[in-house]
Amino acid sequence: MKNLENVSSGDQTRALTTSTLAFTVCFAVWTIFSIIGIKIKGELGLSDTQFGLLVATPILTGSLSRIFLGIWTDQYGGRIVFTLQMLTSALAAFFLTYANTYEMYLVGALGLGLSGGSFAVGIAYVSSWYPDHKQGTALGIFGAGNVGAAVTNFGAPILLVAMGGEWRSVVYVYAGILAITAVLFFLFSKADPAHSGTKQEARPFMEQLKPLKHLIVWRFSLYYFFVFGAYVALALWLPRYYVGAYGLELATAGMLAAAYALPGAIFRALGGWLSDKFGARTIMYWTFIVTLICTIVMSYPSTDYTVAGIKGPVEFNMTIPLWLFVTMTIILGFFMSLGKAAVYKHIPHYFPENVGSVGGIVGLIGGLGGFILPITFGMMNDVIGIWTSCFMLLSIIIAVSLTWMHFAILRAEKKSHPEKSKFLPELESLK
Repeated sequence: MKNLENVSSGDQTRALTTSTLAFTVCFAVWTIFSIIGIKIKGELGLSDTQFGLLVATPILTGSLSRIFLGIWTDQYGGRIVFTLQMLTSALAAFFLTYANTYEMYLVGALGLGLSGGSFAVGIAYVSSWYPDHKQGTALGIFGAGNVGAAVTNFGAPILLVAMGGEWRSVVYVYAGILAITAVLFFLFSKADPAHSGTKQEARPFMEQLKPLKHLIVWRFSLYYFFVFGAYVALALWLPRYYVGAYGLELATAGMLAAAYALPGAIFRALGGWLSDKFGARTIMYWTFIVTLICTIVMSYPSTDYTVAGIKGPVEFNMTIPLWLFVTMTIILGFFMSLGKAAVYKHIPHYFPENVGSVGGIVGLIGGLGGFILPITFGMMNDVIGIWTSCFMLLSIIIAVSLTWMHFAILRAEKKSHPEKSKFLPELESLK
């Protein structure tokens, strides 16, 4: 159990501020292919499936690395692990600029993707500074670093134009900023309470994986597959969607995608506060119900109708207008933001000694959503040929998650006391 007796509010603020800023930069680097990938697609003449694989590849590395980075953070502390992770990612981004074939781009994207592993590091590091009743808000604020996706969707097209359309120059800038951030984080952050002072004995790797035997961990992982994985997938996919489905310019498409990504990040802090106040279960119900309504509406494809009229055939078209579609993406991003915070509210409560490993596996599965879904979106475009097919798939994922959560809660409530069921009824399933 962590000892917070000697931790001041200033130390907590320092840890939260430095971690959130570092995570924002990492997330911006992690999603850079949403913009430069479109340029590469044009240069190489890639199909939508190949494009989906390219933009998703960094997400794979960022996801798989989370379990190890989370455990290493538990063992060695977030300050050193976060710094080394950012420096390594910056170096990988630099070497990406030397790629000149599709296969080399994929390899470079794998290295750059390590920046996405920063989430597991930050979750373990930040949670170590706060007591349980404040962790929902603190982790929500940290998770707002997802705004890095909006920074990239909005800023990278502008930077691309300023650089004369040369995407490699954009990557140079991103790599430099990430390296500087790593140095500043190390200088201004402090060792977390568990790793300051006396050296802590590192627990065995397999011991930290023991909590993964609980089904509840995998259920939360499915929730996160949508609220985070689909968030990342859409942040990557929407610029391409706007260009293809609505015929917009890349700069305009990037700004509209940023309009989705921004609320999907900054309101995560609100989601943490709401989870502390009303309970994570309630927030997850809100998230799944509202997002399901949104994706069902967004699934409707542009359709031409011909009906038999009194004076002959009557033809008309039904298409979701751009303003309505953009509005739906903003609502979608907002509730996904709440859901992301609600999922991670559970982890320090159930597994205070294994936040890194459990948070790592939940983040890994969620990140895999960001890897699998863009590829699937591209394949569905190539095979089905309907732009809105991606939202049809998301509707199915949400419906399955909502159904599983509801029946799991009903089972848990039968075992728990009424006063416990308001907040985290799943707690009884761990006993």
